[in-house]
Amino acid sequence: MPQHPASSVPTRARLAALLSFSGRYRVLHLTWFAFFLSFVVWFNFAPFSATIGEELGLSREQLITIGLCNVALTVPARVLIGMALDRWGPRRVYASILVYAAFPCTLFAMATSFPMLVASRLALSIVGAGFVVGIRMVSEWFPPREMGTAEGVYGGWGNFGSAAAALVLPTVAVAAAGLGGWRLAVGTTGVLAGLYGLYYLAAVTDTPDGVAFARPRRQGALEVTSRAAVFGLLALNVPLVGILGLVAWRLMRVGFLSTPAFAVVLVVLAVALAAQSRSIVEVNAPALAGEYDPADRYPFRSVAVLSLAYAVTFGSELAVVSMLPTFFGDTFGLSAVAAGATASAFAFMNLAARPIGGLLSDVMGSRTRTLRVILLGLSAGYTLMALVGAAWPVAAAVAAAMFCSFFVQAGEGATYAIVPLVKKRVSGQISGIVGAYGNVGALVFLTLLLFAGPTVFFLTIGASAVVAAAAGRFLVEPTGSFDDVHADVVTARVDVTDGTPAPAVA
Repeated sequence: MPQHPASSVPTRARLAALLSFSGRYRVLHLTWFAFFLSFVVWFNFAPFSATIGEELGLSREQLITIGLCNVALTVPARVLIGMALDRWGPRRVYASILVYAAFPCTLFAMATSFPMLVASRLALSIVGAGFVVGIRMVSEWFPPREMGTAEGVYGGWGNFGSAAAALVLPTVAVAAAGLGGWRLAVGTTGVLAGLYGLYYLAAVTDTPDGVAFARPRRQGALEVTSRAAVFGLLALNVPLVGILGLVAWRLMRVGFLSTPAFAVVLVVLAVALAAQSRSIVEVNAPALAGEYDPADRYPFRSVAVLSLAYAVTFGSELAVVSMLPTFFGDTFGLSAVAAGATASAFAFMNLAARPIGGLLSDVMGSRTRTLRVILLGLSAGYTLMALVGAAWPVAAAVAAAMFCSFFVQAGEGATYAIVPLVKKRVSGQISGIVGAYGNVGALVFLTLLLFAGPTVFFLTIGASAVVAAAAGRFLVEPTGSFDDVHADVVTARVDVTDGTPAPAVA
């Protein structure tokens, strides 16, 4: 495996600069907070699930359905938003998502029936795709040598929005008991997101001064650069559509969809897959014809391996966060409040573990090797979780969860330390695909939990991590992983006739 020199920037100096609020660090802080707000909105249902169910007379199956709707459109949205941000830039796309969030969030806060709740959560599931936008924004402002740390801070601190929703919103609801309670708390998150979206639009730019925003040469699907990559992209697209069929099947199991309706959904998904496959072939006609210069090609196999890694890391995080309170409650006989509090230790690790994973990728000399080692640690963590039982002290079980969580979230940071460096001009779409596979992993693991106990669930994730680590040998270390500038950075050209920027080239 080729080795690369670690970043020459001292770690202490890097961390000190992180605390500043100027230059690229200002953009980083404004962007992770945009992600934070999008996750507060996306996760504002979970803290009030029982309350909403009791107030509106919903069954357990209906509450499960609402939870499924909350993630149903996130997978395709991450892919589509990846295309949008590569075309229009992250500033406008992120601002649009946050402003958009205010509308379905308000609808959910005003809902008085199950259909209104379902419709609003389906619309809100799109907000969960905002994560991929910031990946491209941060990659535009930070050099490759600092990419892991910057993306880790963005992902870790922004992802904490899910925990913040669980911790803060119930308190807001209690304080506003006479003004609507949970409805006011949920509605307020949408208003805050919308206002911040307008501020974000005015507060940042897509790139630093003098650097043009590189755009894909062709629109409609991810641009790949070799014939084999076209077929690889066609194959990688199948699970992204197929997972929606799995969601529909689960909705049928809880009685939300009838069997005929489920059949219609499958037909629609088959048509969508065919249409997207056709678009992939059309967009990548030059790749099929072998027209790309070897110097302009990028290794698509890295996209596939990173997608698998994120399915195991972020996918398992989403799945475990969903089941861990119940697991702790059933295993140790804890109350719902106590089980939720102990399980929250898993999510709290995001604040430090994901940035640490990115930092390790920056300083260890090989981003691919760092990811593979962390994935093996993740496997060990889930093996330990599989051993947790009633005979364990609760404190030991929490410690095991935190140990496992460290590698899970460090793996997320190490994955996205590589993603933006694969190919700059299509990094938004690559981020979207890899991010979508995180949701795919979560849905697959949670479906497994329907048929197997927690022990099998944890061991399966651990085995998947070993597979991902083994697949990591096919990862290609990105060119210029530790350079001061991106290998394919484009300097803005100025038209001498009127001083306006000329069209960007890549």
